[in-house]
Amino acid sequence: MPKIKVLIVDDSAFMRKLIHDFLSEHPSIDVIGTARNGEDALKKIKTLRPDVVTLDIEMPVMNGLEALQMIMKEHPVPVLMLSSTTQLGAENTMLAISYGAIDFITKPSGPISLDLIKVKEELVEKVLSASKANMAVVMKNKPYTKSTIRTSKECSKIERKEQKLSSVQKSFSKKIICIGTSTGGPRALQEVLTKLPKDLDAAVFVVQHMPAGFTKSLATRLDSLSECHVKEAEDGEFAIKGTIYIAPGGYHLLVNEVGGKLKIQLDMSIPPKSGHRPSVDIMFHSISDISDYTKIAVIMTGMGADGSQGLVELKKKGHVTAIAESEVTSIVYGMPKSAIATNLVDEIKNVDEIAETILKYV
Repeated sequence: MPKIKVLIVDDSAFMRKLIHDFLSEHPSIDVIGTARNGEDALKKIKTLRPDVVTLDIEMPVMNGLEALQMIMKEHPVPVLMLSSTTQLGAENTMLAISYGAIDFITKPSGPISLDLIKVKEELVEKVLSASKANMAVVMKNKPYTKSTIRTSKECSKIERKEQKLSSVQKSFSKKIICIGTSTGGPRALQEVLTKLPKDLDAAVFVVQHMPAGFTKSLATRLDSLSECHVKEAEDGEFAIKGTIYIAPGGYHLLVNEVGGKLKIQLDMSIPPKSGHRPSVDIMFHSISDISDYTKIAVIMTGMGADGSQGLVELKKKGHVTAIAESEVTSIVYGMPKSAIATNLVDEIKNVDEIAETILKYV
């Protein structure tokens, strides 16, 4: 089986050497070259034809964001961004994902990271995952603008066109929407959440695999594009209909019913599940214990199987409609595939149809 050819782009010789050593240890990865800046990277991508590129954001001559736009235009290839954990770094990372980056790796100590070994396993895992990314989907989904967002009136028209809900669904007036995503998730969330109307008759809870500091930038970006209010979830707050709550990186998001209201609990004491905190499984599991609610569970693009065990629990304990993203539009078809394999998914939809499908049940 051919090895995954990787090009490393970073202005620091130390970082280039460190990443090279980390990746070269894996038997399925072949580091075929390095570049010192974006301009150098463009030349080497053209000649070396890598399968995956790791790209630093902060570089001289041509920075990572400028290079990324040129890469997507001239030689589309899966790109992993290397980002600092500063607020600016998080904002630039969200911008990079909107430009077509598949995922990102954080530098634990800033631009020159002496303890990158902390993310060695994550780096290798994400390179392997990026090599399987559906670039046709990435190139098709251009960054969205406000002009592409449906208005409440348009969403209402969609709802009127849908079939009537079953008597079982009608018997529960209270509803919960819960969504799980990973690799490729920010773009999928943008496609789905921006189509939900501000008068949505349910609160929405989202787990996106992302480290601390980055989920706030994701929420801020999605809030600027959506009719619904999108925010990073806070411990102890009560959920409001029409508001979308994103689990903060580093915390599990649990939802409990207190006095007839939905209360958010953020937990660091529960260990990561399958390497993830927040975990879709843990969020789904907590929601499964809430009675007298109709639940809509959505699993979209991402590597791994997070969400599948939680879906089983949801289905065991209540009235749940499960929606999975199709292979056609998933950037990485891991999580949806695993969910579908449980035989508990009710609807398999392309990402551009998921919002409409959610509204059918809300």
